[in-house]
Amino acid sequence: MTEMVFGTAPARAGDPILPRWWRTLDKWALSCILALFGIGMLLGLAASVPLAEKNGLEAFYYVKRQAFFGGVALVVMTLISMMTPTQVRRLGVIGFFFAFAAILALPVIGTDFGKGAVRWISFGFASVQPSEFLKPGFVIIAAWFIAAAHEVAGPPGRLYSFVLTAIIVVCLALQPDFGQASLVLFAWGVMYFVGGAPIVLLLAIGGLTAAGGVFAYNMSEHFARRINGFLSAEIDPRTQIGYATNAIQEGGFFGVGVGEGTVKWSLPDAHTDFIIAVAAEEYGLILVMVIIALYATIVVRSMLRLMRERDPFTRLAGCGLAAAFGVQAFINMGVAVRLLPAKGMTLPFVSYGGSSVIASGIAVGMLLALTRTRPQGQISDLLSRHHQ
Repeated sequence: MTEMVFGTAPARAGDPILPRWWRTLDKWALSCILALFGIGMLLGLAASVPLAEKNGLEAFYYVKRQAFFGGVALVVMTLISMMTPTQVRRLGVIGFFFAFAAILALPVIGTDFGKGAVRWISFGFASVQPSEFLKPGFVIIAAWFIAAAHEVAGPPGRLYSFVLTAIIVVCLALQPDFGQASLVLFAWGVMYFVGGAPIVLLLAIGGLTAAGGVFAYNMSEHFARRINGFLSAEIDPRTQIGYATNAIQEGGFFGVGVGEGTVKWSLPDAHTDFIIAVAAEEYGLILVMVIIALYATIVVRSMLRLMRERDPFTRLAGCGLAAAFGVQAFINMGVAVRLLPAKGMTLPFVSYGGSSVIASGIAVGMLLALTRTRPQGQISDLLSRHHQ
């Protein structure tokens, strides 16, 4: 507890790996992650039981699967958080190429499960969404490119990262998966900005993104339908957004009571994309604010620790991972309260889904590894020496 209040001590040479890992880890961030997973299990007990009954399965079928996937995710997260930045970079590059190959194969072997977007590879007993695993690998390789541009006589890493981002965004938009495409673009924009990109260039890229959105609206019926539904002055109460909006209003400040909510019986995606509506209806605004605070704590603490980091790759990759994690949570909750168009994006560690929770475990494991305290001095020390 002392270390959680006053900060962790830097690693000492010769320490065994587990004590060194525990001493250098951001324990507040880890505690928030475990709390989110616990809340996800709690909400899963309410949200997934109606779906199991509709599908003729045992009442807690999806809860047990979520517990299994969550256990795997926590183990993976812990193991990755013990890695060095160099090992994280190697893992990210390898993972990126496997996930990117899977995305390229989607038009041939992918399925849409009747949702209008080919995003999954089904194995019968389980399915995988490659874009979930692509994000952490993309952040790592893009950060590597941008960091390389800071080296003397280094390659044009910023250009390489931009080309890579454009290719991935196009591939995701063709599924179509505009939510993941926008998330990838945002994470890259954060890293590009932290890496020293001029504001004018970022504004130009923002303009191109807006133009791409107009093009997608005119060319994609799937995209246009979601935008039209978002812009409509009236909400159809029979749509998912309608059910979610009503549930949030019914929940009020304290909620209607544990197990007393009704939205889980109406929403087909109550256990995934709209699980925050279940939380708001049964537990009220209080639990929603707790969830928001947990995500904010993880992101803010990670950014503060990265500000002291001297290695460009570690700083850039950590910022990209933290931004992607936080914005994904913001998008999911923003859709539920109708601040954003429907995106089909899960709430990390809270929503049901094997791909989502394991990919979140990988991403957060990398973030915890990059934000660990290392015996390197702080960037402020380096800057002060330059001014002397």
